[in-house]
Amino acid sequence: MVQQLVSAVMSAPVLSVTADSSLQEAVKLMSEHHISGLPVVDGSGTLVGELSEQDLMVRESGFQPGPYVMLLDAVIYLRNPLNWDKEVHQVLGSTVGEVMGQHPHSCSAELPLPAAAGLLHERSTQRLFVLDGERHPVGVLTRGDVVRALAAAG
Repeated sequence: MVQQLVSAVMSAPVLSVTADSSLQEAVKLMSEHHISGLPVVDGSGTLVGELSEQDLMVRESGFQPGPYVMLLDAVIYLRNPLNWDKEVHQVLGSTVGEVMGQHPHSCSAELPLPAAAGLLHERSTQRLFVLDGERHPVGVLTRGDVVRALAAAG
């Protein structure tokens, strides 16, 4: 396995939302940047939750976002996600805080990549939010980042 630290392969800077952010804003941000999840931070920038596409899809609301394909860490929607705004607002609620997961997956930037890959697998998650000493998100490590690091190591 690649002997690198998470900080060497994580994506940065991090896009984030607050619990008070509207779902419409969050869905638009995810769609425009082709990402499948966002960290939710409080007023001081501390990680307090996670909003993932799974939170939007699995909710007992009956919301049907339509088919999608995942390639590495990119989400390719087979239906235009920009048309979801009204439906998401009506079905799921109006703020990120009403939908977000309360237990975000995270790690330190100094964690060795093999250990981070283990966390991704054990927790069955697509991403780990990389935190500094004050629990502020400084990066994101995805399964795709790990695969690309492996490929680069040859």
